[in-house]
Amino acid sequence: MTYEITSLNDQGLGICYVNNKITFVKNAVINDIVTIKIIKEFSKYNIAIVDKYIKYSNKRINSKCPYFEKCGGCILQNLKYEDTLKFKKDKLESILHKFANINTDVKIVSNANDYNYRNKVSLKVVNKVIGYYSYNSNDIVKIDRCEIASKAINKVILKLEKFNIINGDITIRSNYKNEILIIINSSDDINIDNIDNIDNIDNVVGIIKNKKVVYGQDYFIDKIGNKLFKVSYDSFFQVNNYIIEKIFDDINKYILKNSNVLDLYCGVGTLGINVSNTSNKIVGIEYIENAINNAKENALINNLKKYEYYLGDVSNVILKIKDNIDVIICDPPRSGLNKKTIESILNINPKQIIYVSCDPITLSRDLKVLLNNYKIDYIKGYDMFSYTYHLETLVVLNKK
Repeated sequence: MTYEITSLNDQGLGICYVNNKITFVKNAVINDIVTIKIIKEFSKYNIAIVDKYIKYSNKRINSKCPYFEKCGGCILQNLKYEDTLKFKKDKLESILHKFANINTDVKIVSNANDYNYRNKVSLKVVNKVIGYYSYNSNDIVKIDRCEIASKAINKVILKLEKFNIINGDITIRSNYKNEILIIINSSDDINIDNIDNIDNIDNVVGIIKNKKVVYGQDYFIDKIGNKLFKVSYDSFFQVNNYIIEKIFDDINKYILKNSNVLDLYCGVGTLGINVSNTSNKIVGIEYIENAINNAKENALINNLKKYEYYLGDVSNVILKIKDNIDVIICDPPRSGLNKKTIESILNINPKQIIYVSCDPITLSRDLKVLLNNYKIDYIKGYDMFSYTYHLETLVVLNKK
């Protein structure tokens, strides 16, 4: 039986109906006519793959990535770039309406480089096969490059077999100078001395195995706009330097000037340090020790005059902040703000909240609570993660 794909779900999967049950189909775009193979059945929905294309949609393009059909990553590479932006705009607006009753026209900022933009990739190694998980399984798709990773990272991927890892994980990070950190988690023995010409493997400045430096150093310096940031191997840093600079610029346009700023989930201090030129004082909280140490050093590198950084869980440490806070910036993990943290934010009662989010659903959940006391003065989406179904959102809220 043939099925027509009528729409895409929030994860970019095609939607059709089998015996009136909604069915999500990978690598299917709107107006494709297909036969399908159901791979998982649940009480309310099915998950399927395309068995055969009967008629291709005029929206479909051939993916640039040779691993697209098997890899579980860039699910939107079968669409033109401008169509992926429309998908993200529609998705964000729909979620904001559904979960927070927010009805607004949201602009999406495009990525200047929709390929080769990621400064970090995490690869799996299983029985010496290096790659990504295939869609909806733990099978490994062997790769020799990743189309959305930086060119510096792709040069290193080609040489990973030199490490002779049998099983484990490899993370590769690059910076604005195309310097490379390689982070390995594996119980396999790796003798760096036996790797030929390690000094010549494409600007590798450090190799870390199981949290210990085995070559070079455990950090590099990255740059956003005119700000420099020390980034340790395990510290959070946004994966797209171009887009985070755009977010920096927009935050600087709307933040209340001459304010005491509390930067929650501050990582290496990027968002707080970004606004330091027009702020009185920056206070940051972060739970990763290397990141908070980076933030303190980055404050010095960028000539901050008044700052404090605290190590610990945000929901606990925020209770200890004694400063009179005017602005709270938060960039939480995908899970968003927990109830305790939102209560603390409302108790602090800042004049302004600047919320950076990578998940529209948890963002909308949190906004629904915050909007009892605040109003949205600015909201915009950013294509931080081109060709994936993810996007970044910036919301500026001011007191009613």
